[in-house]
Amino acid sequence: MKPAASLYDRVHGAAAAVADRLDGSGAEVAVVLGSGLAAVGDCLLNARSAPYSTLPGFPETTVSGHPGRLACGTVGGKKCLVLCGRVHGYEGYAPDEVGFGVRVAATLGVRTLIITNVSGAVDPSLKTGEIVLISDHLNLTCRSPLTGESDERLGPRFVDMTDVYTPSLRKLAAEVALSEQQTTLRDAVYAGLPGPQYETPAEVRMLRGLGAGLVGMSTVWEVIVARHSGCEVLGLSLVANAAAGVEQTPLSHEEVTRAANAGAGRMTRLIVATLNRLSSREGA
Repeated sequence: MKPAASLYDRVHGAAAAVADRLDGSGAEVAVVLGSGLAAVGDCLLNARSAPYSTLPGFPETTVSGHPGRLACGTVGGKKCLVLCGRVHGYEGYAPDEVGFGVRVAATLGVRTLIITNVSGAVDPSLKTGEIVLISDHLNLTCRSPLTGESDERLGPRFVDMTDVYTPSLRKLAAEVALSEQQTTLRDAVYAGLPGPQYETPAEVRMLRGLGAGLVGMSTVWEVIVARHSGCEVLGLSLVANAAAGVEQTPLSHEEVTRAANAGAGRMTRLIVATLNRLSSREGA
């Protein structure tokens, strides 16, 4: 059944509610948090928050590790929106619904999106617990949030996806990790699949042949929406496990959540330090 209101009207209605309840107007940065990474939201100063269920139009999360809460506060002198948890296509949501929160953030003024996820390592050299810069992605869901009627108020019909993960932001995050955490961030291509089943060993071999180093069930639709909305994107992936066939161990969501919880502190420190450095560069 077709929604009573257009996507544009729904996004602007939600943005007005976030501006009123969370003082979200004029936010410069948004952070989307993957499975088990919601603790990153605790880094905000003077934060206000609200469950997605209380904000008009927001799809509600149904997966463990995704609390479903939007927070607004400051980090490094910048007003930030933090989406604590995301929704996925495998929950039954259409691609444009998965990207709804990103559109709301862009409507409120956000022009930089930091998107995080928890992934499986297709590249056997990537280790569990490692944070990896996403250099590019493969949208293997066979769907796009831009399919259907085009509303130019939201963005252009056709979107250039060259350098979709902004090179200058990747460079900045790598410099921050090296100087402040003595860690070298490697980069990899992220393959987005529909899920919710994990990949078979044959599928992992296929992904490796396509050039993917990471695999997961999120991110690509939100990033497409971000680029459609004119945002720059920094993608950070926490490796939770070796993908099927790399190691002969069963995969489970509980394993993913445990790895995310263990890495949430390091992810938080990296994001906060990157935002601080970003602020100082812009102010120079």
